[in-house]
Amino acid sequence: MSQKIVITGGPGSGKTTLINELVCRNYTCIPEISRQITLQAREKGIEYLFLEDPLLFSKLLLEGREKQYLEAININSDVIFFDRGLPDIHAYMNYYNTEYSEIYLKKSKEYIYNTIFLLPPWKEIYSTDNERHESFALAIDIYQHLKDAYTNLGYLIIEVPIGTVKDRVDFILKKLTLL
Repeated sequence: MSQKIVITGGPGSGKTTLINELVCRNYTCIPEISRQITLQAREKGIEYLFLEDPLLFSKLLLEGREKQYLEAININSDVIFFDRGLPDIHAYMNYYNTEYSEIYLKKSKEYIYNTIFLLPPWKEIYSTDNERHESFALAIDIYQHLKDAYTNLGYLIIEVPIGTVKDRVDFILKKLTLL
């Protein structure tokens, strides 16, 4: 059975860059789907689905991440990296004070990951774009909510130090003893 590894952190902390480097090193990686959901909503005329209908956005994320997790079970690989995990969804809803059903916590408890790597906020690399509207101060708060969500589920979190992409990926692989 594959190890399921989450790389998470607030917006703009370098998650996708690390995932891309892991792909370049031939590791199996499951991409983040929130940008895809946001872009699909824009095609339907909804500029910021998460802000306009956070429960619909979160429902679509839950469905997508659950599907990714289940598909990953059938992947023949020793380790699978996920760009965010299911607990990220309720962490964000907690941050935005959005009431949500118990299904989010239930699914987060049902679909278990082996290791959680958390990337801290990093002002020097932080930027906004068409899909990322959060300020750096908000990114810091989201980071704390992510940390709380995973900790409250009983996960031991490994914080990835700031550094070059190579150094950060090497740190993750060394922690997993894959280097």
